[in-house]
Amino acid sequence: MTIRLYLDEDSMDRALVRGLRARGADVLTAFEAGMIEKEDEQHLEWATAENRALFSFNLVDFCRIHASFTLGGKGHAGIIVAQQQRYTVGEQLRRLLKIAAAKSAEEMRNQLEFLSCLGRSGAT
Repeated sequence: MTIRLYLDEDSMDRALVRGLRARGADVLTAFEAGMIEKEDEQHLEWATAENRALFSFNLVDFCRIHASFTLGGKGHAGIIVAQQQRYTVGEQLRRLLKIAAAKSAEEMRNQLEFLSCLGRSGAT
């Protein structure tokens, strides 16, 4: 099963969403999901319930949340993080598609990927 993406409030750029969808990616935004102004943990829990890997620029918080979930034995559908302002929309698109091509939804489960890794194994 391919990775289904969920873009939180920080990462839901319209051009990125259009580009991903034009290339066949299954992507949903926080706005479309009715998740605006929710806590980060709620975004991850919602994405996990929907079997979607979360993409966010909120690197520090989601690294912390990943560690908390891992230590607490709580699973998630995967997290992809990037530094905000570091990548153009085109570069985000290419790198997200590369991760999606390299990993299945099962391989993404409970993984923390950094967009800079270009689909290589990220942190566990």
